[in-house]
Amino acid sequence: MMPEFLKAKGKSVAILVADGFEQVELTSPQEAMRKAGITTVIVSPQWPTVRGWNHFEKGDSFPVELEVDDAKAVDFDGLLLPGGVVNPDQLRTNRHAVRFVREFFTAHKPVAAICHGPWTLIDAGAVSGRRLTSYKSLRMDLINAGAEWVDEEVVVDQGLVTSRTPADLKAFNRRMLEEITEGQMAPR
Repeated sequence: MMPEFLKAKGKSVAILVADGFEQVELTSPQEAMRKAGITTVIVSPQWPTVRGWNHFEKGDSFPVELEVDDAKAVDFDGLLLPGGVVNPDQLRTNRHAVRFVREFFTAHKPVAAICHGPWTLIDAGAVSGRRLTSYKSLRMDLINAGAEWVDEEVVVDQGLVTSRTPADLKAFNRRMLEEITEGQMAPR
């Protein structure tokens, strides 16, 4: 049996963020992916940098490697959507970001979203009929969009991995890596 590290090596994952993402929800999964041999690419509508937040305090700036206008899901093996309140609120109103997210579901590629990250999934039309979790304030938004919302550490539904908060990152990272390693999600 091939070790998990070798299955992940050579894969690439887009990390879609706008200013105001929860910094640890980018850095922790990014580090887990890099350790597994996965290349990560920060994609954003902002250029040339994007700023994270540590709860209510401004965090670090990160270089944007690809503008979302030019991004295509075909170039990646998976997608990560960190949370933070401001970040997904900007992404869900950006037509290029919504198109980019939708492409991953159309291509049946793994998507991982944590905290407020699933907000963008609503506008991409990707939550109806799915079981998922998020930060608790998104519960009614997701239910109203047709999702089955549950209060669990991590939920996997046909290649979509979701978690609630930074406290869930260990489980989130593990399940995210499993889905990226397995590859395509089952068609719905």
